[in-house]
Amino acid sequence: MGRRRIVLDTNVLAAALRSSKGASYNLLLHLGGDKVEFCLSVALALEYETVGKRAASGSRLTNAEKDDVLDYLCAECIRQKIYFLWRPTLKDPTDDMVLEVAVASGAEAIVTFNKKDFGAAAGFGIKVLTPKEFLGSLGGKS
Repeated sequence: MGRRRIVLDTNVLAAALRSSKGASYNLLLHLGGDKVEFCLSVALALEYETVGKRAASGSRLTNAEKDDVLDYLCAECIRQKIYFLWRPTLKDPTDDMVLEVAVASGAEAIVTFNKKDFGAAAGFGIKVLTPKEFLGSLGGKS
């Protein structure tokens, strides 16, 4: 089986920045590896940056360290251009942005902690999984 293509919801990245003990962090360890392709758009990268740098993010990383993580993420991800907006499909416009990247990139799954928010993804043939569920499907630790 080839590399599996996914899109991370912002809450997964935020959780990975807060702690190195959970499935979100373990999923990010696959970045640049041979099992998973991460996809993002410019708008989603900016959302990652905004959320990751909030003062109340709970992360112990400095902004410079967060910049390093975001730079690496942007360097290793498939940068997907969005030519067609599927809005409004979901209740939250930032969730629509994640869905649009998944549709445009042909992603297999959206990885999120808010599965119920992405119910319409199934209509596009996209799975919605938690980080733990996705890692389990890889045979990895969660």
